[in-house]
Amino acid sequence: MKIQNQEVQYPKNTHMTDREFITDMLTTEKYITSAYDIAENEASHSQLYQDINMIYQESQDCQRHLYTLMFQKGLYAIESESPQKLQQSYQQFSGYSNQLPYTNTH
Repeated sequence: MKIQNQEVQYPKNTHMTDREFITDMLTTEKYITSAYDIAENEASHSQLYQDINMIYQESQDCQRHLYTLMFQKGLYAIESESPQKLQQSYQQFSGYSNQLPYTNTH
């Protein structure tokens, strides 16, 4: 006896748009870069670290290229921030770094 769930009907002729393809590629590269970052930090052998670092950098470059392409094609929008808001954020985080024991110059 065959046991299965009821089949869900999907349109048979769906096609991904260019935007969906490139968004999927960017998302994948972000995931891969994150995984290589963890592996790089946990590599105990220096040659393994160097190899992972090289692959990580290639993945990071690919991710940046995809972002730039999406931005140039109008597929990735960012919002500009006011100079006042930037200054406020800068001051907030500068205050945090002054509180860290290893950055204190006293």
